[in-house]
Amino acid sequence: MKKILRHIPNAITSLNLLCGALGIAFIFRGRIDVAFWLLVTAAVFDFLDGFAARLLNAYSKIGKELDSLADAISFGLLPACMLYAIYLPAAPRAWMAFIPFMVAVFSALRLAKFNVDERQTDNFLGLPTPANAMLIAAASFYTLQNDSWALFMRSAWFVPCISVVLSFLLISDLPMFSLKFKGFGFNQNRIRYIFLGLCLGIVIAFLVTGNHPAPALLCCICLYIVISGILRISGGHKSAA
Repeated sequence: MKKILRHIPNAITSLNLLCGALGIAFIFRGRIDVAFWLLVTAAVFDFLDGFAARLLNAYSKIGKELDSLADAISFGLLPACMLYAIYLPAAPRAWMAFIPFMVAVFSALRLAKFNVDERQTDNFLGLPTPANAMLIAAASFYTLQNDSWALFMRSAWFVPCISVVLSFLLISDLPMFSLKFKGFGFNQNRIRYIFLGLCLGIVIAFLVTGNHPAPALLCCICLYIVISGILRISGGHKSAA
């Protein structure tokens, strides 16, 4: 039984990778909407594999490597393909349409950096790949739903610029607070509880007003970046650890 249980985290990680691969396949079919929900599902599996590993005490070197490989597909290549699909019709030069794949390259660099960086035990340095991926996925999905936003996303220079900015954030040393809880006490998890409470309020506000869910996710990820920046300026990251 123990031999079976220790493989559960890796099985969940494999489902993360499968969602990423399927998302790319659906982009080829012009279904960015399906790719969006597959990316969100991959993020859920990414959370659950770590939770399962801690619960079952089933850590392994293979699991760590598999997790990075899965994240490189689901949170690196998949969002890059989403940006590529959105920007392709608007690119003023054929070669410019490939600029979004910077995100895939720098996501892989960010994952490799995380694996060898011993400073990132409590908080992150640089924008985490799942957060970056969900930001891109939400913006891409909303492009299909809102004409004004579509004009913005499909302008000649927005996608190239945002690809460069996000690529820089991925490998930067900007401290980002982690959502890994240490117990359930409020004091040691104050920032996490505040952030999740604000996110819940944002989601409820969007649902009540009948708005599309993608902008709510977009706002939550932007809020995460802003709060991390405020903590960096105020020196509050130690209390958030």
